[in-house]
Amino acid sequence: MSAVGWVKQSDEGGAGGAGRPSRTEPPGGPTGDGQPVVADGMMPLWAVSLDWELRRGRQVILNGQIRDRWWFADRPASFREVVAGLLEARGAEVVGWWDPVGGLTFPLPGHAERFDELREGRSSGRAQTPGGAATPGGASGTGTPPDAAGTRPPPQGRGDAEGPLDGAPDASARARRGDERDRGRERLLTPRQSGRPRSFEDVVATVHRLVALPDAAVAFVFEDVDHHLPPGRPESHLGYLRLRAAMTDAVTPRSAAGPAPHARNAVLCAVGDVGRLPGWFHLEDPRVAALHIGPPDPSERRLWLTWLLRTFNGAHESSRADLEALVGATDGMLGWDIDSLARTSWMRNAPVGKPDKLLELHRLNVSVDPWTQLDRETVAGAAGALGSRVVGQSVAVNAVASALQSAFVGVDFGSSGTARPRGAFFFVGPTGVGKTELAKSVAELMFGDQSAYARFDMSEYQQEHAAERLAGAPPGYIGHEQGGELTRRVQERPFSVLLFDEIEKAHPKVLDKFLQILEDGRLTDGRGQTAYFSQCLIIFTSNTGADQVRSLLEERDRLSYPQLEAHFTRAVEEKFRQIGRPEIYGRLKPGVVVFDMLRPEHVARITDRLLGELAESVRERHRVELVPDTDTLHPWITEQMSDPAHQAYGGRQIRNELELVRAAVVGHLLVNRPEPGSRIRVGLGADGRPWVTADGAGPFAGEGSVRS
Repeated sequence: MSAVGWVKQSDEGGAGGAGRPSRTEPPGGPTGDGQPVVADGMMPLWAVSLDWELRRGRQVILNGQIRDRWWFADRPASFREVVAGLLEARGAEVVGWWDPVGGLTFPLPGHAERFDELREGRSSGRAQTPGGAATPGGASGTGTPPDAAGTRPPPQGRGDAEGPLDGAPDASARARRGDERDRGRERLLTPRQSGRPRSFEDVVATVHRLVALPDAAVAFVFEDVDHHLPPGRPESHLGYLRLRAAMTDAVTPRSAAGPAPHARNAVLCAVGDVGRLPGWFHLEDPRVAALHIGPPDPSERRLWLTWLLRTFNGAHESSRADLEALVGATDGMLGWDIDSLARTSWMRNAPVGKPDKLLELHRLNVSVDPWTQLDRETVAGAAGALGSRVVGQSVAVNAVASALQSAFVGVDFGSSGTARPRGAFFFVGPTGVGKTELAKSVAELMFGDQSAYARFDMSEYQQEHAAERLAGAPPGYIGHEQGGELTRRVQERPFSVLLFDEIEKAHPKVLDKFLQILEDGRLTDGRGQTAYFSQCLIIFTSNTGADQVRSLLEERDRLSYPQLEAHFTRAVEEKFRQIGRPEIYGRLKPGVVVFDMLRPEHVARITDRLLGELAESVRERHRVELVPDTDTLHPWITEQMSDPAHQAYGGRQIRNELELVRAAVVGHLLVNRPEPGSRIRVGLGADGRPWVTADGAGPFAGEGSVRS
């Protein structure tokens, strides 16, 4: 629900008042204009929404960022302090707090004693303070009467209790200490009364009885009840039923008389994820509402940063514009994150005047940026290094090399807190021409190993619900705790090359996820955690239009690269228009790279590389040197790849043809068992059959040989 509130500061909430939070008013209240205002220092906006729900007579399940840091009455406060302070300000005489570790506790002074009085049915003769909260005997919760302004004087220190400041003896002080010792001895001999409820069942039963009595205003909060009552257990089901009965049976206390709406005795729940609660617990009763606590909105971040700005590095030189830039850059961050951001500014020597750099250093939390650690000569010669592994794709190699050089230099258009990815490409072309190989080569060149390369097969994302796999299931659904496959990967390794293979097979709803990645460089998962792609290189591959390549080759003797580029560009644009996502193509268009088909002059180079991999495998496993006879193999493989049907499959077809050679080598190793350190030669005979020859022996056709 919305966290926008109309806040009116009461007389007590001023600088000279009792320090209580301001009184919230509904739209059209005393302000007269009914206009929403931004956050002030009295309480966060979700607390205003909580107050509204309590006035409507509802019980509330608070869920979301209950571990975060907020503010209350112009000072930083924990979630417990905010909720307890709000409940006390609304007139609660007792605010109890239960959690699985501490049991039933009372975060405010004097409330434990009042709880014991109500539990035992004793009268307290409590009076109402100017702030509206009752105190025993007309006194404050600490037993000290308020002063004329309604505030409690600070407790006296030990020196005040024992005597004058000059250390002179004080007979009255000694007498008071003697009386305390006497009362202590009497308490040791007095029979103890029954203690407060300890088990969850006893606490719920006691709370159920107290909130159903109109004699006093009470409020109880159950935190992390989802961990104490895990789903699927019979005792958990009964525990939730008892807790809901306490929530719905609560009454409005007699002290809340008057025409304005007043809260019932509150029984609240606070959980991190409402999806871990049974759905019927809060969905089947209109008197129970769920209130989500999300990250601070811009007005709340502005307030928080205004208080913390002096703790940032370079705060004395900052301006209002620097503050506003930091407010925008911290979008999605929590209160604790913003607090730790100030420490990062000193640890990493990043002044507040450079929010982009500060946020980048804070989120990555690493001292070595692989992009800046690249060797200048390596970056300058990236085209040659990549071209040695990806044969015959000079256009694609040069485009990627240019992107690496831009990422190394670090110059781009614009400036924002969440930068776009370092590069985004759309590789399209015939199958088997090196699209995936180029992505692996880039990862190894930049980061030193191929583990920085992550491939996502988009043929597995053909259903609409598959989009949840990338960013994670929403709260309440199976797998929500695990997060998304893509977001989890980027959070673990922010420096990555991400390959989304065969993107045309993904559902259009899945493609929508990439809009935010390409534009803002970030994606938030179902758990509310944000993954930042500013250090990633993103590559999409597609075979759109590849099925027409064979027919194009049959129509003309030779298909030039410009003709091939025009064909695939039209095919890709038409594909995105058919699925109704032209905006995605608009963002990808500068990075669309059309791969060339496999030309005859490149067949021999690819063949030599595959034969080299085969020779390395023989050397590593059997310590035997394999020498390919290129004089017979090159003409044969070139002739085989001249068939348009074979050209359509690219380099994969070369590997398929060389299976004959591999089978002959396997047969020779099985039958002859060559000695380690020996040499064998493999080639192709005039009849098209592969042969393997050992030193000093004639041609051998092993059992694995197959005539072509």
